[in-house]
Parts: sequence; structure tokens; C-alpha cells
Amino acid sequence: MPTTNDHAIDELDHARDVQAIQRFREAAANAHVETTYVPVERATEAIADAIEGDAVGSTLPFETVTLPEKVRTDPTDDDLRTAQTGVTAAAFAIASYGTVAIPMTEHKEGPVSLFPPTQVAVVLARDVHPDMATAFEVLARLFDDGTKDVIFVTGPSSTGDMGSLVRGVHGPEAVSVIIVDTTGEGI
Repeated sequence: MPTTNDHAIDELDHARDVQAIQRFREAAANAHVETTYVPVERATEAIADAIEGDAVGSTLPFETVTLPEKVRTDPTDDDLRTAQTGVTAAAFAIASYGTVAIPMTEHKEGPVSLFPPTQVAVVLARDVHPDMATAFEVLARLFDDGTKDVIFVTGPSSTGDMGSLVRGVHGPEAVSVIIVDTTGEGI
């Protein structure tokens, strides 16, 4: 049976999680990223709402979240060239930077996240970490478990090396992150 102290610890953990999610959303907005926080029951609908035009995606590794039917998984090269939106899972997010980490697997996350002009990343709320130090602990575990590559996404692709800042040159022009609450506690 939980004690009063257990409840206090749970409340402290929840407050810390809420703070990290709020910080992530602020940092993401500063990086020109749209964020949506939804309960797990609305996750598929939120993903569908973020999609523009034809969409490709990698299979989501979450038991409770599925891609909308209109997302083509296992896309061909032609699908990747013509898709307007790419949908991928993020293994974790770094609140202080508004960054999501997309691991590369056999599901083509690299091309799906980089080729279409709009990128939609899906991350579980519990995987939003407050800072780089905490995120690197998670990254180390991913590498220990066999992950070989991770793409860090902090906003739309941009470059200013030849003059004015230009978006979408080396990747997506627009990025959205769907943060999925699987606890029902909300923020």
C-alpha cells in the first residue's frame, strides 16, 4: 500500500515532468517547431491533423500509439520523393533545446525524417528529459542496446553559410512534435 511519502514523491516526479515538457515546448517554439500535447487516446488523430498531403512514416515503437491509415510505411524511393510529410518516432526529447532524437532502424527513419518538406515526430511525454546530461544517459543506453545512429532535430533545416538564413535546404522546412501523455495525468 502506498504511503503519504510515496504520493509526495509521485507528485514531485509529475511536477518535474510537467516542467520539462513546458520547457521543451518553449524551446521548440523558439526553434520554429509546433508542438501538440495530447492524451494517448487522441495521439493518432493529432498525428493525422499534423500531416500535410501525402505522408510516409516509420513504424512507431509504441504499443499505444499507431500511425493514421493514410501514412505509407515501408515507403519506396518514389514515395519518399513525392511525400509532403514524414512521420517518425522520437526516442526522447531534450527540453532545454527543444530537440528530439530520432534513432535509425530498419524502418527508414533517416529518409522519412529528412526528405519530405514537413517532419512530424512523435515522442512520449515520459521521454522528455530536462537537459543534455540526462539525455546523454538515455543515448548511452540506446547505443548499449544496439542503436548505431541517431538524428537530432531542433527545428526546420536551415543554413546561413552563403548569406541570408534559408530554411529547408538540407531537410524539412517545417517540424511538428506530438507529445503523447500515456499516464492520463496531463500537464
